[in-house]
Amino acid sequence: MFPANFLIATRVDCECKAGSKKRVLERVGELLATSAPNLSPEEVFEQLLERERLGSTGLGHGVALPHARLKGINQACGVLVCLESGIDYDAIDGQPVDLVFGLLVPHDATQEHLQLLARLASLFSKEEFRNQLREARDSEEVTVLIQQASDYQESA
Repeated sequence: MFPANFLIATRVDCECKAGSKKRVLERVGELLATSAPNLSPEEVFEQLLERERLGSTGLGHGVALPHARLKGINQACGVLVCLESGIDYDAIDGQPVDLVFGLLVPHDATQEHLQLLARLASLFSKEEFRNQLREARDSEEVTVLIQQASDYQESA
């Protein structure tokens, strides 16, 4: 199970038109910055970009999981950006990415960071789940799908 308010509908963009990795990371940064009053989109974007320089967070199967640890936040949060068309993201399988889940965790929460990354990677490894997200009509439906999948994963 994810933390309370980990992903809320206002941090889901179901119709993103970004055409490049940089533009997608900027959009992810904008959405993540809304999770705390002291965050700026630019600061979050820079942290995501810095992590991306270490190696692509493109998991394969059209999914990317950009993430960062940041001082000044108290709780992990996530965003989901569904692209209208896939982009080159240097994913491990070379396929275009159209589902981008951004993750931000408190700087000192190393263990929580790893656990959330593992849980998200596991969820997005399921073809049925990815297809459901791609077919979702709005941000409310997306948040319900992710919460249900997380709850099911937790009980399995």
